[in-house]
Amino acid sequence: MEYNTQQRRLPLPEYGRSIQNMVDYALTIEDRAERQRCANTIINIMGNMFPHLRDVPDFKHKLWDHLAIMADFKLDIDYPYEIIKKDNLYTKPDSLPYPKGGIRYRHYGRTLEKLITKAAEYPEGEEKKQLISLVANHMKKSFMTWNKDIVDDRKIFDDLREYSKGYIELNEDDIKLMEQRTFVPRKARPAMNNNNRRYTKNN
Repeated sequence: MEYNTQQRRLPLPEYGRSIQNMVDYALTIEDRAERQRCANTIINIMGNMFPHLRDVPDFKHKLWDHLAIMADFKLDIDYPYEIIKKDNLYTKPDSLPYPKGGIRYRHYGRTLEKLITKAAEYPEGEEKKQLISLVANHMKKSFMTWNKDIVDDRKIFDDLREYSKGYIELNEDDIKLMEQRTFVPRKARPAMNNNNRRYTKNN
């Protein structure tokens, strides 16, 4: 018995070895018209394997691309679409730029830093006050996630002033941040089973 692990590795395992064998057979057909009919049949079978994807844009195009890949781009037929190039198949994606500059306080994170900058630049008005309130409360929540000790609101106000380069000045008279218990999840009470209920009744 020959196991799959002992056979040639499949270019697209999702189609299975039977479809790959059909593609390999198509490569051996000398008559071009017959080879074209065989390729069309293979495409129909491949499409029937994923009926839920038939409404996906370019589904047929993807099938012909997959056929070319499984044939190692050696199947000489008339493709109804411009298929993917072999060189493009193994092109490495461009590396993502790594953010420059360190984070001042890790418990706040870079996203919150950017949000504070936006809030400082926001036009004066009620919306800006609401935005600053949301930012300050989110800072307190983030602080409590990393530091389990009680945090004074003045610490949040000082950090907010530092992050905004002095553009956002708050004190306890301007805004009242949420209480600490709002951020700390309550511990789940243990479920009472039947034995506990009977014990309670007996007592």
